[in-house]
Amino acid sequence: MGITRVLTGALLALGIAAAPAAADSTPSPSASEDGQAPTRAGTSFRTATEIEQEQQATASGSTGDYLYWSFPADAGQRPNVRATVKLPQTHTAETWQLDVYDGLRRRQSCQYGAQTRTAAEGTASVELACILRTVRSWSEPWANDPLPGTYYIRLTVVNLADSDLGQPVNAEVHVDSKGIGGSAAVDGSLAEPLVPGAAVKAEAESGSGSGSGSDEDTSSKSAVLSSLEPDDGWSSGWWSDRWVWTAVGGALAALAGVGGYALTRGSGRPTRVPPNV
Repeated sequence: MGITRVLTGALLALGIAAAPAAADSTPSPSASEDGQAPTRAGTSFRTATEIEQEQQATASGSTGDYLYWSFPADAGQRPNVRATVKLPQTHTAETWQLDVYDGLRRRQSCQYGAQTRTAAEGTASVELACILRTVRSWSEPWANDPLPGTYYIRLTVVNLADSDLGQPVNAEVHVDSKGIGGSAAVDGSLAEPLVPGAAVKAEAESGSGSGSGSDEDTSSKSAVLSSLEPDDGWSSGWWSDRWVWTAVGGALAALAGVGGYALTRGSGRPTRVPPNV
C-alpha cells in the first residue's frame, strides 16, 4: 500500500507539471484576423511598416528602392521571413537581397534560406527566405544573439543594370515562427524587450512622479515607435518545457528510489531460523 500511494502521488505531480506545457502549446489566433494586411512598405528603419506574424504584407515600389517592414518576435521563437518580388516583363539579370535586423539594428545572420538570389533575364519573380536563429531571452552584451523585441526586414536590389533602374515591382512579405522550447532556453531575461521607444517611455514614466514638466512634454516623451507585441505579451523566457523535463526527471528518480528500496529491504525476517535449544 505504501508503494502504491507513492506511485500515485508521483504520477499526480507529473500531471500537474505537464498541465502548463499543454496550455502553453495552444496556438494563438492569427494576427491577420484582426485587420487588413498592410499594402505598403516603409523607406527606412524609422518608417518601417509594422506587420504581425502570419500576415501577408504587400507593397509596390521601384527597382532601387529600399523597402522596410517590422514585426515582433519573442523568446523561444525561430522567425521565418519569406519575400517574393514580382518583376516587370522585360528586365536584365538583377540580384535581390533580404536582410533582417534586430531591435538594436544589428544585422542578424540567416541560419537557413536563400537570402540573396539572382533573377535571370525575363524571370517573372524571385523568392527569398531567411530563417533566423532562435530568439534568446538573455545574452551577453558582446554577443550578437537574437533577443526579444522588434525585428526589421529590408528588401532591396543589390545588382542592377542602369536600364532597369526605376522599373515598377511588387513585393510580398510573410513572417511566421516556430516555437523551439526548452532546448534553446537560457537562464536570465531582459528587463525590457528591444522595442523602439521603450527607453524613452521608461524615462518619461520615471520622471512623471517628480511633478516637473508639463503634460505636453510627458505625452511627447512617452510616444512608442513600435506598437506591436506578441498576442500573449512579452514572456521574456519566464516559462520553458525544461520545467516539465525537470519534473519528469525528479518523478522518475523518486520511483527508482522507491523501487530499489522495495527490492533490497527484504521481507524483514531473518533468512535462517536458529534451532530450538
